[in-house]
Amino acid sequence: MSDRVKKYRRHGSRYRARRRAVDVLFEAEARDVDPVAIVEDRVELAREKDSEVAPVAAYTREIVAGVAERLDYLDTQIEGALLENWELHRLPAVDRAILRLSTWELIFNPEVPKRTAVVEGVELASEYSGDEASSYINGVLDQLAGRAERAAEKPADPETETGDEKPAPAEEKPAPGTGD
Repeated sequence: MSDRVKKYRRHGSRYRARRRAVDVLFEAEARDVDPVAIVEDRVELAREKDSEVAPVAAYTREIVAGVAERLDYLDTQIEGALLENWELHRLPAVDRAILRLSTWELIFNPEVPKRTAVVEGVELASEYSGDEASSYINGVLDQLAGRAERAAEKPADPETETGDEKPAPAEEKPAPGTGD
């Protein structure tokens, strides 16, 4: 019996939504199509009477839309957390999907505790990816969770911090005591 079978546990609706989002994100990258369009197609197919396509959970839609909208920012954050000799584009596509989903939850979904986003991402990796994936995904997500917690302590808008934008120029004010 494999370790995956031994460690089986019941999963809630959010985990199932995450798993479906990973499937959609993986498929979108493999087919080079918009993941939101895939979700919309699945929603329409699920409405058909004779279709065997399961309905798409609202949280799956939220994840996919969030990742699609902020893909470049998420990839920049993930690349910054990878070890020197690792590159995002060289990781397996399923690992990229898991990292993107979990990073989106860490940064953009305050309803999900940071620890939960990390644990669920690692569990998805153990379910979908190779044996080594869980450990390096855990390392990347732990680092990103730490950054997200530190950023939460400071008032900042992560949407404006893309990593490739320069800060807006400061408004010029007269020097104190000059009377201008």
